[in-house]
Amino acid sequence: MSDLSALIRERIRDIPDYPKPGVLFKDITPLLADHTAFAAVVEELAGMCEGVDKVVGIEARGFILAAPVALRAGAGFVPVRKKGKLPAETLEASYELEYGSAVIEVHRDAFAPGDRVLIVDDVLATGGTAQATVELVRRAGAEVTGVAMLMELGFLHGRERLADVELRSLVIV
Repeated sequence: MSDLSALIRERIRDIPDYPKPGVLFKDITPLLADHTAFAAVVEELAGMCEGVDKVVGIEARGFILAAPVALRAGAGFVPVRKKGKLPAETLEASYELEYGSAVIEVHRDAFAPGDRVLIVDDVLATGGTAQATVELVRRAGAEVTGVAMLMELGFLHGRERLADVELRSLVIV
């Protein structure tokens, strides 16, 4: 296990039965509160941004990671939000969750044609949100260079839904 992987694992807190009984929630707030750990994660993710024009952050915790990654990499930041949260004209994509369905949106003009885009989020679970985000970026005329996750819940097999993009997870549990 790498030093970064160990540092991340030490800073992620397990919360049993949240948000519902039977779920073991992976809380990243201790990692975010530790300057050394947070900076190391941002540096590692920013290292994946070579040649990237924009970094997409997926609502909500993906914003926390993607914005400083974009800043560090010298790229623009684009939020992908839940339906109804963006003020200008949007593109939208639906996806399935473990317990229902949802819709995400991005501004229609968020990308220039041919922009190279890295998608960043905190956790890859079933892969639905990430897959819908890849679809949105491509429909907007940009190229997805990869998807970067802080943590992947390997037992949920979300990686299988992203077989056509490069996926990198800093930690797989």
